[in-house]
Amino acid sequence: MIPTESTMPELRKDPIMGRWVIIAPDRLTRPQNVRDDLAAPDPPAFDPFLEGHEEATTPEILAYREPHTQPNGPGWRVRVVPNKFPALRVEGQLTNRGDGMYDVMSGIGAHEVIIECPHHETNMSRLSVDNIREVLWAYRDRLIDLKKDRRLVHGLIFKNKGALAGASLDHSHSQLIVNPIIPITIQEEMDGAEAYFRYRGRSIFADMVQQELATGKRVVIDSGNFLVFCPFASRFPFETWIVPKNHTSHFENISRQGVDEMGVVLKRTLQKLELALDDPPYNYVIHTAPFDVQEVRHYCWHLEIFPRLTRVAGFEWGSGFYINPVTPEHAAAFLRDTDVE
Repeated sequence: MIPTESTMPELRKDPIMGRWVIIAPDRLTRPQNVRDDLAAPDPPAFDPFLEGHEEATTPEILAYREPHTQPNGPGWRVRVVPNKFPALRVEGQLTNRGDGMYDVMSGIGAHEVIIECPHHETNMSRLSVDNIREVLWAYRDRLIDLKKDRRLVHGLIFKNKGALAGASLDHSHSQLIVNPIIPITIQEEMDGAEAYFRYRGRSIFADMVQQELATGKRVVIDSGNFLVFCPFASRFPFETWIVPKNHTSHFENISRQGVDEMGVVLKRTLQKLELALDDPPYNYVIHTAPFDVQEVRHYCWHLEIFPRLTRVAGFEWGSGFYINPVTPEHAAAFLRDTDVE
């Protein structure tokens, strides 16, 4: 149940992207009488990601296994396989051409599935910290490997949890799509961060972390090397970011200490969201700098989590504005007060 609050609507500007968000808490009280055509389906009778069902997937690219176990067989803890139904394919030549005024590029890239555990589990938050750490290592290892392919310039790691968030299978997993072009959201984010750096001589991410720590109003978790907070111009109710305090632009450069700590932080964050919001569907995505960009001072990788509690409708599609009925201050306070083990 989303906590309600009463306050005047506000327009808030995202300091990185420059987009505006409408914070309108009174929209939570509007009547709802819409049939949910996207209700979660019944779980499939067969789980292709289960240990012992390795023949149901494509051959593994990477697996963290117990000693003396064989590839594409039981004994793994985290397993990475090519997506059976890929958005992009790694085979072929990267070509582009014109079609009149339009541009066309061959669909070269990589689309992989990170199967996060060998047993049937729907919630990443219920995995052990060590298991989550190995998932993060798999993200890192795959980005480092795919970075060697000169055709590819950016890797986007994302997770869809629940049918309403786009998941077709409920076994806990995440995905990696590597593109031959930089996604527009990443490019706009980097451009905004670079403009801020040129104007002020400081990283906008470092300034954001410092301001959130100073006020504390939107902070959810403050660990030694990571800050979890609800961003000032949150697009969605309970939108939550995990940002490293040690500024680095590429996720694949994360240290072992960083992975160890982030495993704990990610588990606690997901536990809080799931307990506070009654196990919502959600998406998370890791924003990281492109492969062909060296370490830069103005940008910092980070993880963004979006619980799927509201729907984007006509005004949002038509205007580019987002309407968020929960202030990030209220959301952060609610999550802070949610006790987890």
